[in-house]
Amino acid sequence: MAPYLNMILKADINRIYDEKYLEAEQAKKEKFFNAPKKNSANSTGKKRRKKPGWITTGMGIDLPFCIIILVLLTIGLIMMFSASYPVAYYSLGNSYYYLVRQLIFAAIGVACMFGISFFNYNKLHRVVPLIMGISYLALIIVLIVPSGEANVHRWIPLGPFNIQPSEIAKFSTILFFAHWCSKHYDKMQLPKFSVLPGITVFGTTAMLLFLEPHYSGIVIIAMLTVLMLYIGGMKTRYLAIGGIILGALVIVLAMTGGLTYAMSRMDGWGQSLEYTTEDMWQTTWQTRNSLYAIGSGGLWGLGLGQSRQKFLYLPEPQNDFIFAIVVEELGLVGAVLILLIFALLVWRGITLSLRSKDNFGKLLGIGLTSQIGLQVILNILVITDWLPNTGISLPFFSYGGSSLIMLLAQMGLVLSVSRTANIEKQ
Repeated sequence: MAPYLNMILKADINRIYDEKYLEAEQAKKEKFFNAPKKNSANSTGKKRRKKPGWITTGMGIDLPFCIIILVLLTIGLIMMFSASYPVAYYSLGNSYYYLVRQLIFAAIGVACMFGISFFNYNKLHRVVPLIMGISYLALIIVLIVPSGEANVHRWIPLGPFNIQPSEIAKFSTILFFAHWCSKHYDKMQLPKFSVLPGITVFGTTAMLLFLEPHYSGIVIIAMLTVLMLYIGGMKTRYLAIGGIILGALVIVLAMTGGLTYAMSRMDGWGQSLEYTTEDMWQTTWQTRNSLYAIGSGGLWGLGLGQSRQKFLYLPEPQNDFIFAIVVEELGLVGAVLILLIFALLVWRGITLSLRSKDNFGKLLGIGLTSQIGLQVILNILVITDWLPNTGISLPFFSYGGSSLIMLLAQMGLVLSVSRTANIEKQ
């Protein structure tokens, strides 16, 4: 029995040794594959918070918002070409002149939009002074360069392209107030943190635009300033007082001859179809032919490319009055559908912005999206003679590189906000 017991004892010892060896090997493997990351914990055992970088992917861009932008851009390019080819052929000898340039602007803008969508928008806090400085510098430079028609300073020529400083000013205004209101959100009820910066930023920007003169730009920036301060927490009574003071200033300037250019735009306002003199006939020519185009469209329109007013009756049909050609060719039904797409864009942008995880994202997204809505409304009111004839472009439709590239770049920031928005992806 002794040899038998020795064999059993040796087998038990080997089994125990093998089990311990296997456990040790398994522990080594687990230690290797589950090794703690260098930045996951410090000496006290607390997790280190990784600082966000300049590039972010988050939850990915919001696909519905992106599709709406691309749909509007595509329709806008088609309608811009339809509205512009007669005037391009007769004045420049090339029917595709405006289309080719607008396609280049659109390609640059779309590239900027998708590139900026990966940018961490919170890093804009650091560059607010720089962007404000660039805006003011551009507004000053445009006053120095030779003026255009009617002694108006609107564009800075850069070779084959022109830059419109007012487009930069719109963005810088939204960015500044989004930064300021988010930083001082709990103090916006105090005049020091709401009234003073509002007067300073809007007043200096409006003064430079007044010297161009660019009154429609002043109106848009005034509306954006009020919007940003209101959603930023400023008391309503301060806004009301500011509106009264601004209205009184406009009346004083009008009575003292300081608004000569603006008053000339008021001539014939609301009387495009009731002209009584030769001067009024000439003054209301553009608005009157815009109304003719709208009326000719009827319910279903004359058909794509079939507009008659674009054949040198309606001046500059590819610019501010392009929507009149849209109504003439696509009718009331087509026009309403396009306006609904614009409304859907604004709604989606505001929805994304409201679900941002920080106040800066909320304010920035709402401001940038609301700019599109404001310009669409003002443009429609102008072409229908509800407002005086002023230079307010239709987003994604009107010809112009500065406007299109800036708008698409700004939509890239909204897409950047959407990467961190608490919204169900569709």
